[in-house]
Order: sequence, then C-alpha cells, then structure tokens
Amino acid sequence: MTKLKNILNTRLGFFSLAVVLFWAKTYLSYTREFSLGVTGAMQQFILFFNPVASTVLFFSIALYFKKSKKAYTALFVIYFLLSTLLFANILYYREFSDFLAVTTMLGAGNVAGGLGASTTALLSARDIFYWIDFIFLLGLVLTKKIKIDIRPYKKRSAIAITTLAVTLFAGNLALSESNRPQLLARTFDRNYIVKYLGINFFTMYDGYQTAQSNQHKANADESDMEAVLSYLDDHYAAPNPDMFGIAENRNVIYLHLESFQQFLIDYELEDENGELHEVTPFLNSIYHDQQTQSFSNLFHQVGQGKTSDSEMLLENSLFGLPQGGAFTQVGGSNTFESAYQILGSEKGYTSAVMHGNVGSFWNRNNTYKQMGVDYFFDASYYDMSEGNTLEYGLKDKLFFKESVQYLEQLPQPFYTKMISVSNHFPYPLDEANVDFKPAQTADDTINNYFVTAHYLDQAVEEFFNYLKDSGLYENSVIVLYGDHYGISNSRNKTLAPLLGEDPETWDGYNNDMMQRIPLMYHIPGTTNGKINEQFGGQVDMLPTLMHLLGVETKDNVMLGTDLFSADHDQTVAFRNGDVVTPKYTINGSNIYDTATGELIEEPSEEVIAEKEKLKEAVATQLSLSDSILNSDLLRFYTPEGLKEIDTASYDYQNQIERLKAINEELGDKSTSLYHLNGGRSTADLYKTNAPELKTNDEEIPVASDEPVETETTN
Repeated sequence: MTKLKNILNTRLGFFSLAVVLFWAKTYLSYTREFSLGVTGAMQQFILFFNPVASTVLFFSIALYFKKSKKAYTALFVIYFLLSTLLFANILYYREFSDFLAVTTMLGAGNVAGGLGASTTALLSARDIFYWIDFIFLLGLVLTKKIKIDIRPYKKRSAIAITTLAVTLFAGNLALSESNRPQLLARTFDRNYIVKYLGINFFTMYDGYQTAQSNQHKANADESDMEAVLSYLDDHYAAPNPDMFGIAENRNVIYLHLESFQQFLIDYELEDENGELHEVTPFLNSIYHDQQTQSFSNLFHQVGQGKTSDSEMLLENSLFGLPQGGAFTQVGGSNTFESAYQILGSEKGYTSAVMHGNVGSFWNRNNTYKQMGVDYFFDASYYDMSEGNTLEYGLKDKLFFKESVQYLEQLPQPFYTKMISVSNHFPYPLDEANVDFKPAQTADDTINNYFVTAHYLDQAVEEFFNYLKDSGLYENSVIVLYGDHYGISNSRNKTLAPLLGEDPETWDGYNNDMMQRIPLMYHIPGTTNGKINEQFGGQVDMLPTLMHLLGVETKDNVMLGTDLFSADHDQTVAFRNGDVVTPKYTINGSNIYDTATGELIEEPSEEVIAEKEKLKEAVATQLSLSDSILNSDLLRFYTPEGLKEIDTASYDYQNQIERLKAINEELGDKSTSLYHLNGGRSTADLYKTNAPELKTNDEEIPVASDEPVETETTN
C-alpha cells in the first residue's frame, strides 16, 4: 500500500491513475448508455481499447507545465471538460439516440429556449457515477491524501507520453480499419466512429468535417448545380391528373403535431380495469374522413435538427444536415426555394408562421426571412404569463385560440403553419388540463406521452370548430403532420408491450417502423378521401402539396416526389443512411422483409445487389441535399418566375399594425377574413375548455370529447 501511495505521489503516477479512472468510466458508459451495435470479440476489444489513446493524449497536455500546481490544475480542468463532454453525450443520446455534433454545440444558443425540464427528465440516479471519479481525485489532492509532486517533469518525458498516445491511436485505427474498411470515408453513421475510435475522436473529427464544409461553401460555383439538376431530371415524378389542382387557390393551414407518431392513430390505451380509451378520437375521425387523403406509411426523416429539420423537409424538400441543425447552421445565410416563396411568386399567397415560443428558437427569426415568410408570430405576440406555458412555449389550447386574431388579418389565399408544443418531451402537463389517464409502465415519459397527445387532440378539435364557425374551413386545405418521433429508440423496448410486441425480440426493424408519422391532407368538399398505403417521407410533402394546389414543380429544386404520382419513388431515406421500401428495410447492415419484419439472415446475391443499389440511391439523395445546403448552391439557380428574396424587407415587429394598414389601404379589395366579416373580429367564435381562461364569473364552453360525425372509408 505504501509503495502504491509513493507511486501516486509522483506526477506520472497521479497522471496514470487519472487515465485509468477516466478510461474505465468511458468504457462503462459505452456499454451502459449507448447502443453501438458491438458484435464479435474484435469489436469488443476495440471498444475497450479505444478510450485510452485520446485520454492519454489530452491528459499529457498537463505534463508540459513546469510548475507543479499549474500542472495539476491543468489536469483537473482537462478531466472536467472531457467528463462534461462525455456526460453531455450521454444525456443527448438518451433523447436523440445520437451523439453531439460540433455544429449542435455551436448552435446551442439557438435551441436553448427553455431546456431545463427536458434535461432533468433525462437524468438518472446512476449519473453520479460519471462524476464520482472526478470528485474522488480532487478529494485526494485537497485532503492531501496524495501530495502534489513539486519536482519538475522533463519536457522530453512529456513528449514521450504524447508520442505514446499517437502510437496507441495509430494501433486503434489500424485495428478498426481491419474490422471496418473505409471507416473514415463512410461517416454517415456516427455510431461507427464512436464504436471504433471513441467520443473524443468523434468530436475532433466532426469539428474537422464542419470546417471542411464551411470551406466547400466558399469554393462552390455554378457548375456544382449540374449534378443536382441531372438528378432532378431523372427523379421527377409527373403529377397525378386526378389530383392536380384539386385544392387550387385554397388557403393552406399546416397543423404541426409535435412529436406525434403514427401508432397513436386509432390507438386505445387499456387502463387498470381493462377498459380501453381512445387517445386521439378527433384526429382519428379526420384520418378516416372521406375528405382526407391520409398516409399510413409516411416516415419522418429528421436528423439532429428534429422539428426544424421537419420544417426544412416539408418547406424545401431538402434534408437537414448530418450534424447539427440546418436552421442554426445555414438557415440565416443560405438561399432557398421554399413553399412560401413559390406560392408567393406564382399564386400571390400571403405566408405566416405561428409559434408560441421565442423567435430565436432554432434560429427561426433569421431562417424564415431567408425563406420568404411574410409574417412570423412568435412568443412576443402571445400571452406568456405564468401558468399559460410549458417548457417549450404556450399551451396548445391557448396557442390556437390566440392565433386566430392573427389568422383573420391575413389576406387570402394564405399559407400558414401553426406549430404546437404541448406534446413535447418530457410531456409535462399541469393537473388542471389532464383528463386522460397515463399509461402504466416504468417510464414516466412514455406514460405521459398519451396524456399530452390527448390534450393536443382536443386542441386541434377546438381549432377545427373555429374554422367551420368562422367560414375559413370550406376554402382551406388543412394539412396535419407529425414532425418526428415522440418516443426515442432507447425507450422503445419499454413501450413495446403496449404495442403488443415482445421487448426481447424488438430489433432494428421495429425501430425503423416506429418512425412512421401521420400525414393528412384534409380538403373540405372532396369525397374521394382514403388511406393511402404508398411509402414516402417528409421530403415528398412539398411536391405533393404544390401539385394539389395546381403548381407545377418540374423546374424547382425538390428532392422528393409527389406521393400521388404514378412515378413516385417509394424509397425512404433516413438521415443515418437506413432505408425503407415496401419490399426491404435496411437497418445498418441488416436486411429485413418489410412486409413480415423477418430478418433475411442469408441474403442471396440478388438481394445483396438490390440492397447496395438502394443504399447508393439514398446516399446520392442525402449527399446532394448536403451539397445544396453546405455549399449554398441555390444561389446559382433561380427558376423562371421565382421572385428573389430581399431579407432586409422582412420585419417581424408590429405585424398586426402593418396588416391592418394593408387591409385598410386595400379597402373593398381586401380578402382578409376580418374585412369579409364586416370589420368585426371572429375571435369570439373560438370556444375552448382551457382552464386557464376560466374566471369566477363565467365558464368557458367545453369542447366535446366525442369525435365529429364524419363519413369514413376503410
């Protein structure tokens, strides 16, 4: 024991203890916190070995300080920073099933609009383990159980340690390349980088890739658009003549169903007495309505940008970036050809977005100007008093009610998107608004998900009732869509029994199928609605909507295809490179039969060839999207008739005053609902049972929990 203490009292001895503790902590976090897909003895060894090289490399920096106190201080600072990076990745992975990219960290200020409760919900009692080693080491020094070695450490010895770290990394890389050839050339899956080379290396490599991406933008020129235009020529899907223009000149109202997954549609939750309760009765009625074109195999395709990525997809038919959020990284500077710009240029639409959160969240206040959004009503236009808000903004019932005062001032036809937030992780809801019993699992996040989904369903029904009472309903197409998953892959096994699945047999196929989201085009007055079974993704939503509105898209840059077209491409690309088609689902290296979910354990050469073809098609689509965004290629291409955006002309302050002035100037030519209603507001037509609006003198009319009576079709 004395001999060990003497060793630890030397600078190199204490350094070695720090390396061992951090190495052990990192390895255990890999096995406990991350799903890295480790198979075989070689991968197990590489996973065990990979933390040591970067740990030695970073810790060796402390050995270059001559003065002992500075050396020990430097070691603790480095230890703390690396521990923070590891722990941040652990929390991030619990929600996103992904690792923190440099662009995400750099853009953190744009997504920090109230993250406290979400972070708290991700914490676990075992998390003390990820800090106890740091506390232990610090305690040893502060209590003088270990004495600071005041002897100078030779510079050549420090260089030797750094050289050792580089040598260890070279060995790590060689082993990794032997097990996974072209590891660094095929970086679409961050799991591989972490599994083989570690979190610290991933962060450094990702930073390098980010810098390279910035350089690409500076070096891009018009010729880089050739590959994009060639792809669009080959990929274009002509509109279905039976569907083209059936919603022409109608208002477009996008209802953003936050974190809403397809499995909620028609789902009935069983209570402790065995009784079944419909979670979203109103949305179910819309889904089956003969005035609705619904889709049962529509998948979200977001990356780390989540909600903002879904907006990039549905407004631009472009994917988010492989690292970070496109809104935060390029949204404020890039050129776009968005739905707002297309409809404003070709059909004279007024555009608006309404969101009960701060405008800087996901950098929306800058990105929307680049996309040509005429009006953006953020939290500054809503009553954000205490009790009216949840973590991510205004409660949905209050949000929809307050939004109609802005909706009625918009000149028609208008294109607007209303972003709800109440059904957002970690799914909190105050007791006064809860009228649906939670599920009974070991995970409160899953339990409460059904409660907030039911609340969202009620809020949407109240808004539909207003549309009908105000007269907007008949002249609008209402698009309801889920933006991304609500239950992350890390929680799916806990959810599995509620879906009639066995957690023990839950696999990558099940995870991919859980990425389905609802998509409904509700077109009042039509009677040919049905549930469409063709496969598609959010990238297909823009060309689909444009064709419904009678806008031809052949000359526009859209990577998706019209869902109603006979030529629609049913290959669905996930941001991580996974693929879903009606025939095959490719999850990592595994191939599943999509219809049955069976793993094809010994695929034939024909199946392998088809897999490679699909992977190549997905890689091409994703890489072209990345090129368009990273290099800002749309600045080199403007379709005929598309008006250029002058961002300086957009101002999201005093918008109601400006709208009223515009309508007054138009006089009898004004098409706003407010003007058409004789200059009287329709806001009093809105009926809600929101408890926040009740007073001692009056009761708020209660919205019916029963679904509206609609004709249905199977």
